[in-house]
Amino acid sequence: MATIKVKQVKSRIGAPKDQKRTLDALGLRKMNKVVEHEATPSILGMINKVKHLVAVVE
Repeated sequence: MATIKVKQVKSRIGAPKDQKRTLDALGLRKMNKVVEHEATPSILGMINKVKHLVAVVE
């Protein structure tokens, strides 16, 4: 499967609790941190939930 890199580009301050949990599950705890994940449907759904806080880095 393909891997994708996800970068947190916006602060989690002021985000709802469920979105903060989603960022934690993705491994994003600080601004500008980049993590790499497999492109599974569950990971893509988590990225879609917090798409306004993250960017997919190619």
